[in-house]
Amino acid sequence: MTTLTDRPRTALLVIDVQNGVVAGAPRRDEVIANINTLLEKARLEDVPVIWVQHSDDGLVRGSDDWQFVPELARRDTEPLVHKEYGDSFEATELEELLAAHQVGRLVVTGAQSDACIRSTIHGGFVRGYDVTLVSDAHTTEDLTQYGAPAPEQVIAHTNLYWRWQSAPGRTAVTAETAKVTFGG
Repeated sequence: MTTLTDRPRTALLVIDVQNGVVAGAPRRDEVIANINTLLEKARLEDVPVIWVQHSDDGLVRGSDDWQFVPELARRDTEPLVHKEYGDSFEATELEELLAAHQVGRLVVTGAQSDACIRSTIHGGFVRGYDVTLVSDAHTTEDLTQYGAPAPEQVIAHTNLYWRWQSAPGRTAVTAETAKVTFGG
């Protein structure tokens, strides 16, 4: 139901599943296993898979922390978007890649729930995309020392509020890995 015309396809976004981003994240291994399940399914169904990789002063390009986790393998044919802001659309070629693949619906996975995931799901939604947040395939680090809720609460809250987003002509939903479909 996207507001983008001639965009019938779905894409899987794998956002910032990098060594330094998910090192201390709760359910790290479970989240990565769920992303791998989605990767297999997307590849079998010829669904575009787009990888997003963050860099900044604390996550330096080329460093070990900047690398994707070894449990996930990006194929050379799968586009890689480099970003420096939370929203994966901001100052990147993501929109052009999605348009080239006729994508109007995003299935979003990765890290961090309360930062780059949240920014990207909102960024896609306001640009006219239908957005599915995979409820058991995103995570975040523990920022309680800065006054944030515990990571599990952040993840649960992100899933809760995304389920209730609405706007004309677009859908915002959450789905567990086992219930994700790429067919529309």
